[in-house]
Amino acid sequence: MKTERAETAPRARRRPGSVLGPLWRLIDGGPDDTRAEIARRARVLVRISTALANLGGALVVLAFAVIVPDPVGEVSERLRLINLIVFTLYVTAAVPVGLVLGERFFRRVRRMVERHDEPDRHERSLLLYGPLRLMALHLTLWGIGTVGWVVINAPFSGLLAVKLGLTSLLGGLTTCTVVYLLTERLLRRAVTTALRSEMPRRTGLPGVVARSVLAWGLGTAVPILGLITLAVGSFVIARITVREFAVAVLALGGIALVVGLGVTYGAARAIADPVESVRLGLARIERGDLDVEVPVYDASEVGLLQAGFNHMAAGLREHERLRDLFGRQVGADAARVAVERGIDLGGELREVAVIFVDIIGSTRLAADRPPAEVVRLLNDFFAVVVEVIGAHGGWINKFEGDAALAIFGAPLALDGAPARALAASRELARRLREDVPALSAAVGVSAGEAVAGHIGAEERFEYTVIGDPVNEAARLTDMAKTTSERVLAAGSLLAEAGPDEAAHWSLGDEVTLRGRTQPTRLASPFPAERVPT
Repeated sequence: MKTERAETAPRARRRPGSVLGPLWRLIDGGPDDTRAEIARRARVLVRISTALANLGGALVVLAFAVIVPDPVGEVSERLRLINLIVFTLYVTAAVPVGLVLGERFFRRVRRMVERHDEPDRHERSLLLYGPLRLMALHLTLWGIGTVGWVVINAPFSGLLAVKLGLTSLLGGLTTCTVVYLLTERLLRRAVTTALRSEMPRRTGLPGVVARSVLAWGLGTAVPILGLITLAVGSFVIARITVREFAVAVLALGGIALVVGLGVTYGAARAIADPVESVRLGLARIERGDLDVEVPVYDASEVGLLQAGFNHMAAGLREHERLRDLFGRQVGADAARVAVERGIDLGGELREVAVIFVDIIGSTRLAADRPPAEVVRLLNDFFAVVVEVIGAHGGWINKFEGDAALAIFGAPLALDGAPARALAASRELARRLREDVPALSAAVGVSAGEAVAGHIGAEERFEYTVIGDPVNEAARLTDMAKTTSERVLAAGSLLAEAGPDEAAHWSLGDEVTLRGRTQPTRLASPFPAERVPT
């Protein structure tokens, strides 16, 4: 069965030449990895890293047990041998036990992945609390070992038991913190896929402050506490030579520097990576790319920051989609003016040029052809109208059944509006004959002073243009249906259009259009402008 594809690996964008680039690719995998592949990789890497972290921690504890001076002076070789054997046996048994118990966690993750369903709340909690549960598991094993070591040594020397117990306890705390940070990083991709559908609000997971304090405590405070304990022991017991004290301080201080750096870097990256992903997402939005979503790494404050960014980006996309739809409904210029200036019912006087275009014989067209074909022809017709009008700087104010009203000069002033309207009408007639030969359409052109604004009520209104030029263009369209050119314009436009455009037109008779009292001088394009059908 085909598995669904997981999202792009959730890591901050690295430079191609980054030294750690291969490591991040090994940890996060490829962008097209399936959920099953992500789970398998996380399982292998977590097992390897936790085993190495615990073995490394055990070796460090063993080294300190040897390097740090014994508070009771020399310890018998027999006791040393017993401690070494017990320690080795316990580590040899505890590491596999920890891996086996941790495998139960990944079995549940594997079952969740194999279902290919969105994880439910319980399964999301399983992934979110995975690092803490693994840390608690290994901390328990370290605690059992520490108690056992103390119990074995207590009959021989209470001070020696305290020394070994503190050494094991501090080493175990540091090791388990490393296990938590490593597991949290290695499970990040799997957690990202689980948090895509829903973001839990309260989890109790360590946040920014808790992680910073934890990194300081176990990367700095624990080693320093070890140094303080060593110093106090040297004052109280006074059986430690200066050389032994210096060697212990150098060893403890050196390991503290290395471990502290690693723990601090891991905690810092756990905070910096999500912030970096949000920063990169904001940069893409600033460039106008709203189709961006950052991966949500966890359910702490940084995860909420990433989820908040995704909600913001989704809101911006929705806003842009509504703005685009608004622009398509009322025209880009009208939408831009409404957004920038607000909407007030009423209008303003504007010098506009108007084109009215209407299909001839639309009633018979609807009666003779199937509805689907009629819709297709109308869409082809309006597509040509919108393209030509827009190319000349106008916009479609409204579609009225089988007709369209185009405006030049409102809501924004437009230089040369009469010339643009005349040129658009000539091209429109030609294009309609060429591109939509199944339809015949008439075009009327007028210009003058009109009222442009939002008309209607507060609950429902539209931007429109009302005035004599609109009425005159509609009447000229009706008259153009009886002419061979199918285009008529008010002759007064030729003087306003300039000689270049006027050269394409011829003046005709004066007529009084229906519903008007003043005569209108007709103008039509020269027959040479017509492309035969």
